[in-house]
Amino acid sequence: MMPEISLNVLDVAENSTRAGASLVQITVKADTVQDRLSVIIADDGCGMTPEQVAQVTDPFFTSRTTRKVGLGVPFFKYAAESTGGSFTIESEVGVGTTVTAIFTMSHIDRMPLGDITSTIHTLAVYHPETDFLYRYCYNDRSFELDTRQFREVLGGVPFDTPEISEYIKDYLTENKLETDGGAVY
Repeated sequence: MMPEISLNVLDVAENSTRAGASLVQITVKADTVQDRLSVIIADDGCGMTPEQVAQVTDPFFTSRTTRKVGLGVPFFKYAAESTGGSFTIESEVGVGTTVTAIFTMSHIDRMPLGDITSTIHTLAVYHPETDFLYRYCYNDRSFELDTRQFREVLGGVPFDTPEISEYIKDYLTENKLETDGGAVY
């Protein structure tokens, strides 16, 4: 099992990029009043058939030809449900896929969110063919990073240019701190 939720986000978002998504939307919402942590990853990739959706949480099913098992999604599902939360996958061929994991924040078995900033940074910088819309919410505060807006401003400068990569990392770090006040959960 992955030791932090952000690694599950990375795994599912990587699946989205392999599915040909041009836009991946990632929302992380921590609501301490409702004791709920929600993670939603939605893409406009190739989507899955109802049969594939039914099989995707089976650790012995994978659509990849490079290995025989796919443990990422089943572990993500288990991690959410073991906290009394829920896990759903909605998908339509030719439209895309949405994965929603809800965790009970105070549950003793909930793994930490982890380094979500590095996860989003890695996705944005190292997937130049994909745009990402990241929303981070902590109670009543939030911020967004939309790589489409960054592309407009930067013209053709790649995100993996050291100065741009550093700017994206700083943008994520500073806005997360301003949004959650440095909360660790």
